[in-house]
Amino acid sequence: MRSLLTSRFSDISWDPASPSGQYSWFISLCILSLFASITTGEWLLAGVPAFLLLVFLTLVDFRKVFYLLLICIPLSSEVHLPNGFGTDLPTEPLMVGIMLVYLLYLIRHGRSMDARFFRHPLTLLLLLHLGWIACTTLTSASFFISFKYLLAKTWYVITFYFMAGWLLKTEEDFKKLFWLILLPLLFTVVIIVGRHATFGFSFADVNKILTPFQRNHVNYAATLSLFFPFVAFALFWNKAFSRRWWFIAGAGAFLLFAIYTTYTRAAFVALFLAAGAYFIFQLRLVRYVLLAGLVAAVLAVSYLALNNRYLDLAPNFDTTVTHYQFDNLLEATYKMEDISTMERVYRWVAGFQMSNEKPWLGYGPGNFTTFYRSYTVTSFQTYVSNNPDNSGVHSYFLMTLIEQGIIGLLLFIILTFAFLIYGEKVYHQTSDPTRKWIIMTLLLCMVIIDAFLIINDLVETDKVGSFFFMCMAILVNMDILNQKEKSAVKS
Repeated sequence: MRSLLTSRFSDISWDPASPSGQYSWFISLCILSLFASITTGEWLLAGVPAFLLLVFLTLVDFRKVFYLLLICIPLSSEVHLPNGFGTDLPTEPLMVGIMLVYLLYLIRHGRSMDARFFRHPLTLLLLLHLGWIACTTLTSASFFISFKYLLAKTWYVITFYFMAGWLLKTEEDFKKLFWLILLPLLFTVVIIVGRHATFGFSFADVNKILTPFQRNHVNYAATLSLFFPFVAFALFWNKAFSRRWWFIAGAGAFLLFAIYTTYTRAAFVALFLAAGAYFIFQLRLVRYVLLAGLVAAVLAVSYLALNNRYLDLAPNFDTTVTHYQFDNLLEATYKMEDISTMERVYRWVAGFQMSNEKPWLGYGPGNFTTFYRSYTVTSFQTYVSNNPDNSGVHSYFLMTLIEQGIIGLLLFIILTFAFLIYGEKVYHQTSDPTRKWIIMTLLLCMVIIDAFLIINDLVETDKVGSFFFMCMAILVNMDILNQKEKSAVKS
């Protein structure tokens, strides 16, 4: 036995230059890290080999790390750190790492990349939007908070727009994206629904069963809702009634059930709007619908602001409470007695007061929660107005107005509208059936995100913000593919 072990051990190469030597050194590192973790009680030491392997893989082929990032999006967990910091693990460290490597790649190989992506109107609008965020960071009422916001926005844009635009160019790339997201997403939903079942799918307990995958039921509902168009249209990419088709159909039905049991009003409205938007895109009516919606929003705000009519919406503090039955919540919503709805109004009123104070440059990105309390109106106060979680204004459009001023809001609206209008145009210019389904998926996904953004702040979350930027990047690539096909036909 001793001679056998000696002979086996002698066969191992310890030369770092040889593949077997690298394997041997890595195994040794794993053993040492595990031993150090056990002896010191620091469990993070056990992860050193995995971290070094990830760094090595990032330097050698960061495409695989990007695909790993996609897998981690449904699995990520929000972690609160000391001194007011927070991050999403493992997604945000992965974003930062591959962003840095991508920038180095861009410096070295940028001239060989397709310049049409960087010159595209949507790219230029996105850069203008990011540039204005940088400007309002410089004029911010709290520079440090705004600078943190700017950094986070930058690695979201670089990773999920520019890097995704480089890696997700074809129909096959899009299908790979679909499966990399779907399978881990289903894994989390199975766990959450299973936990929820033990509570009898109670509305009152929905937020208790989401840890560690989701912050709250609204984020959970938004994640499922925005991905539902991907699942619905994936049925058209596969042979009808094949095994894969049945799997996707079952996944779609399961996601619908999960969305329903989130008991999130915004999700129901968003899916309803997406269904209507499908026909609007088909009939080329999107610019008229957007114009009508914008006019209606301006008229509604103007009406409420005139003679302070918004004060008529002030709730009754004693009757505006949290509801624990979903049917009671729906009834309370239209009676203006639901605490979550009225707390939104409480913060919206404060937000408009703030925008009047600094209309052009705003208070700086990320600064609403720091300054809004002195602008609140007491008559709109609710039982949760102490805001222990330091949550935002609950409207991304209004948040943009407050923190980036009128110019920032206009730039974001133009970017959002341009995507939908341009997407409709690209959809009708596309002849390839699979590509048309992909473009429609992107459009409806963005409609759902926009619907959530009206009454929520979600672009700065990895599970929503990632899709916001990836949808834009993939649409640009679909447009470039159309341009290439037109050029080939002409030549």
